Amino acid sequence: MTAKRDYYEVLGVSKTTPINEIKSQYRKLALKFHPDRNKSKDAGEHFKEISEAYAVISDPEKRKIYDQHGHAGVDGRYSTDDIFQGASANFSDTFGRSGGGFDSIFESIFGRGGGFGAQQQRGSDFLYETSITLEDVLSGKKMNVELEKNIECNTCNGSGCKPGTNAKTCNNCNGHGQVRQSKNMGFASFVTVVPCSSCRGKGSIIENPCIECKGIGKKKGTKKIEFDIPPGIDNGDYTIPNEGDEIPGGINGDLIVRIRVQPHQEFKRDDADIFYDQNVSMIDGALGREITVPILNGTEKIKIDSGCQPNTIIKLKGKGLPRMNSRGRGDQYVRVMINIPKKLSKHQKNLLEEFQKSFE
Repeated sequence: MTAKRDYYEVLGVSKTTPINEIKSQYRKLALKFHPDRNKSKDAGEHFKEISEAYAVISDPEKRKIYDQHGHAGVDGRYSTDDIFQGASANFSDTFGRSGGGFDSIFESIFGRGGGFGAQQQRGSDFLYETSITLEDVLSGKKMNVELEKNIECNTCNGSGCKPGTNAKTCNNCNGHGQVRQSKNMGFASFVTVVPCSSCRGKGSIIENPCIECKGIGKKKGTKKIEFDIPPGIDNGDYTIPNEGDEIPGGINGDLIVRIRVQPHQEFKRDDADIFYDQNVSMIDGALGREITVPILNGTEKIKIDSGCQPNTIIKLKGKGLPRMNSRGRGDQYVRVMINIPKKLSKHQKNLLEEFQKSFE
């Protein structure tokens, strides 16, 4: 476990730096390491580190304790929730009343409760694998699947309580879900925050549990889910939010749909473009003619010009696949393959020899 850096070092200030300069320095660093602005993998951790440092240094009482006893004094007296929540007014003052758009990032990094450790329970994600055809990629496809998973109990609507009753606030923790255990260690009082043993960290006690789910609020069940596979989709994983494992009072997991596009017997795909090889006889290649070629949703006529050479490419504009999340379609490219016969009759050979002599 890495030791915490000095808070003043983290912010790039000294113990004698006035609070208005500390505020200005923190604002500059927060904008620099805001994960929405800074895409480096360490940006979130830097943002968290400087925010924790500022939460302590900007609070006169916590700063005094930190200056006297360092991290041991602050960590022993305050939980991380206390550190952050106690400084919420200082953050609002630094970024304005609206928070400057930082509220959402504080929630995602420090938890919905505003503290560093407060987070809602989240359900597990589910993986569903399916294969589709190239024709499905062209037109899209409606999917109906049945998933066996934890679903909200319909008898108690996820509360865990017997219908007509409610959960009772835990008297031991007064609904907080955690209790503090304090120990005097000479110069400081060390406080440890632990989950409440009476309510198991929930903050409430169910005295009359639901018979159907036995007070859990969820049960094993089957849920039908409908979703659309959009036109133009490619191989990969796609997320359907909140359709994973259900958590009463928490955040549902997601359904991850893994798409595999089956290889096609006739067509090759490159993003939104389609490639097709068309065999023609050497006579048709020499004389030219109009032929019909397949496309994904029908057929199309193309003209083979006289004197067509092997591997000539003919483009059918807009006959490819839709571009996902964009307008328009790709193209279909037809490669002309000149078919040279491997066996000729004596008469055919004589005709070709006479044809060759006509060029001499």
